Amino acid sequence: MKHYETFIFDCDGVVLNSNGVKSQAFYELTLPYSGAAAKELLRYHLDNGGISRYEKFSYFTNYIVKKYEQESDMVPDQAQLIDLYAETVRAGLLSCEISPALSMLRERLAGKAWAVVSGGDQDELRQVFRHRNISGFFNKGIFGSPENKYEIFERELDSGNFKRPAVFFGDSKLDHEVATSFDIDFIFFSGWSDLHNWSEYCLRNKIRVQEHLSDLIAETM
Repeated sequence: MKHYETFIFDCDGVVLNSNGVKSQAFYELTLPYSGAAAKELLRYHLDNGGISRYEKFSYFTNYIVKKYEQESDMVPDQAQLIDLYAETVRAGLLSCEISPALSMLRERLAGKAWAVVSGGDQDELRQVFRHRNISGFFNKGIFGSPENKYEIFERELDSGNFKRPAVFFGDSKLDHEVATSFDIDFIFFSGWSDLHNWSEYCLRNKIRVQEHLSDLIAETM
């Protein structure tokens, strides 16, 4: 593990046990449209882990809601959904579990470059990480939407901020696809992932799987 120069972390499902917070928010905030529409957005969210809330709510308002009869005359528009989602999720991010291994792993990998690349909102992530006293671990930055993960990786690699050899810790198909496209090693973390077929996906693609960050501690000694 120590041969890597840069360690890149997804947030939800890797650093924070926050996938459930976001799934619940997507579902509950769109229930005023209809139960069926909310369920379809939840499925879309779970099938597309790692993309931003902006893309998901855009898909919801442009495609999903047109398929179902609206159950209420009082529904939030796309901008309001994004604002309500931000309020709901921020509270969850401030209270959810942080990986218990994060501090020890940072100590074991002192001097190494660490960064976060997430589908979450960048300003929100930075505020939450500061509030929870973990922003200092990520000396190469905390990055998120509205830029997508491909754009972030391309920019940070081109600038030299991310140096190879590098590894990306993630819990979604998108995380694996991004790492592969930039020739970066990838480890899938299953313990907090909400990808329903992760075992089949990882087996088919010959992806290394760990349950939590704590499983890496022995490799840093």
